[in-house]
Amino acid sequence: MDFDKIKAAAAGYEKDMTKFLRELVKIPGESAEEKGHADRIAQEMRTVGFDEVMIDPQGNVIGYMGNGNRIVAFDAHIDTVGIGYRDLWKFDPYEGYETETDIGGRGTSDQLGGIVSSVYGAKIMKDLDLIPADIKVMVVGSVQEEDCDGLCWQYIIHEDKVRPEFVVSTEPTDGGIYRGHRGRMEIRVDVVGVSCHGSAPERGDNAIYKMADILQDVRALNENDAADTQEVKGLVKMLDKKYNPEWEEANFLGRGTITVSQIFYTSPSRCAVADSCAVSLDRRMTAGETWESCLEEIRQLPAVKKYAKDVTVSMYNYDRPSYTGLVYPIECYFPTWVIPKDHKITKALEASYKGCYGEERIGAEETVAMRKARPLTDKWTFSTNGVTIMGRNGIPCIGFGPGAESQAHFPNEHTWKQDLVTCAAVYAGLPKLYVEQG
Repeated sequence: MDFDKIKAAAAGYEKDMTKFLRELVKIPGESAEEKGHADRIAQEMRTVGFDEVMIDPQGNVIGYMGNGNRIVAFDAHIDTVGIGYRDLWKFDPYEGYETETDIGGRGTSDQLGGIVSSVYGAKIMKDLDLIPADIKVMVVGSVQEEDCDGLCWQYIIHEDKVRPEFVVSTEPTDGGIYRGHRGRMEIRVDVVGVSCHGSAPERGDNAIYKMADILQDVRALNENDAADTQEVKGLVKMLDKKYNPEWEEANFLGRGTITVSQIFYTSPSRCAVADSCAVSLDRRMTAGETWESCLEEIRQLPAVKKYAKDVTVSMYNYDRPSYTGLVYPIECYFPTWVIPKDHKITKALEASYKGCYGEERIGAEETVAMRKARPLTDKWTFSTNGVTIMGRNGIPCIGFGPGAESQAHFPNEHTWKQDLVTCAAVYAGLPKLYVEQG
């Protein structure tokens, strides 16, 4: 494989990729409002020569290169978060900006840059005849990831009936190759009480007081160690082979966490005892943890058992319509996933990267020191569509994408032109190297 030729082709498309990304930034596209992004991406796919372009009933834009019967896929979610407090931005988040090295604007790192690099990576594959005869390359601009990561791929796999051999997530990876991340789930705890007049609280049963006891146990779950003397053993226990058969991958991904993210109550008035209280819990899961184990962990907390008849522990559901109006309900459970370091897609992506750029991460001048201090193959901190691709459905998934994880959801978001070029080049070499793995 002529890696120099691939790199030259990618560098030759830098201006086209920059223009494409800047035009996407100018189109607002929060979750369930991505139609403008999907239409613009479909237009670009047709312009650069994709063999087939479609938008599915959920609103995912899908392009194909090649005619084989084995599908390999690249995924980029095309929704963004909002802009937040406008005064924190030093420039217009939708007008963006461009310098010799940078592109600024909402979605540049998270993660419109990923669809730009994958569209042009596929073009380079076609230009240089890098698509094996039995391979069809699938590029997906997926919807609603920021609202409900993985929902889009659950639809693609089960309703569009497309199941690739592997998927590359093009979420930002700071120049590295990422082979997994912790999972997460959204838990709700409801407690009921009995209201009464606030002048005689003993006549009632204050739901907020019950919840206060429960929250102390939740806090202990997050902060305690796993000593035998602990009534509530901390989540750190999952890093120990005594408690977790998957302890090695748990140590790679990092321990699970739990925190209270929201609190709600009902009360007849400010002069009454609260008759209900509920909280949302953000639970991050490491290898070896499941939605069943996490719910049961809450149900077994001492305070939850103490108030058992008045406590309900459940998982949230998501049922917001997509921009097409389609409703596809799913539980708010986003499984942990990690692909083995010796899996053939891990090796193929590393081979494509190393053939182009060597053994270390590269990046723009402001990023290179931080990047080179990290291993080339690592993991994400945040969550991606991999929770469904591999977590729910067992399809091998790996990550490599332009931009920085730290820019996600951040004011003054930006990315680097060099990252767009780097990713397009590495993507272009991947299908052939994957097939050569056998």
